[in-house]
Parts: sequence; structure tokens; C-alpha cells
Amino acid sequence: MIPEELRYSRDHEWVRTGQEGPGTGEVYRVGITDHAQSELGDIVFVQLAEPGTTVSAGESIGEVESTKSVSDLFAPVGGTVVARNAALEDNPELVNSDPYGAGWLLDLQPDDPAQLDDLLDAAGYAEVTAGN
Repeated sequence: MIPEELRYSRDHEWVRTGQEGPGTGEVYRVGITDHAQSELGDIVFVQLAEPGTTVSAGESIGEVESTKSVSDLFAPVGGTVVARNAALEDNPELVNSDPYGAGWLLDLQPDDPAQLDDLLDAAGYAEVTAGN
């Protein structure tokens, strides 16, 4: 199942809008999709960009290591990292068990909210993953 309320990158990251940020302005919560975590297998380590790091869309925001491989994580939109999911340090398997909830990765303060228009909706992401 692909949640309808999220936006998706072709690199298998999702974005949830409407998060309350520190101070003023909306932040976007970012994670990897159920499809991505399934393809990766059991996740054993997650390394994420530090809060305060500024990234452009498509730039690396960290790595996820599974029993199968190490994969880069990419920013679906440009912005500044304002938080990362500290729970993943001790429990990286949350990305497998709850990729759209407790397994989220980062919160980003977006540079330009219009970048959301460059991402896929659920139907578009379903087309990307249909061949896999």
C-alpha cells in the first residue's frame, strides 16, 4: 500500500508535509518507502545528516546499511535538516517495521515549497515501482 497523502521521489524517499517545525514555518518529514525497505532487506544501521546541514534536492542526506548492501539516501527537496530520528541509532529496524511512521528519517525546512510539484503522487510512484 502506498499512502495517498505523501509525495515521492524516484529514489524511493517519501515526504510528509504539515509537520510543525522549531520556530516558524512548516517542515517536511522524510523517510524511505515500504518498497525501498523491502528491497533493502533487514536494516542494521542508518547514518543521517546532522541538524543544520543544508542540502539540495537529489543530494545525499545519509546512508542506510542492510544485510544486503549500503545505499545512499537522497533529499527529495532542498532545505535545511532541522531534526533527525534519534530512535534509529538504537533501533534501525524501525525503518523496516514502520517506514511511514516510527521509521522516519529526517525533518527538513524546505527552501522552496514549490519543489513538491517535482515529486510524484501515490499513483505516479506506483507506476515507478510496478516494474519491480
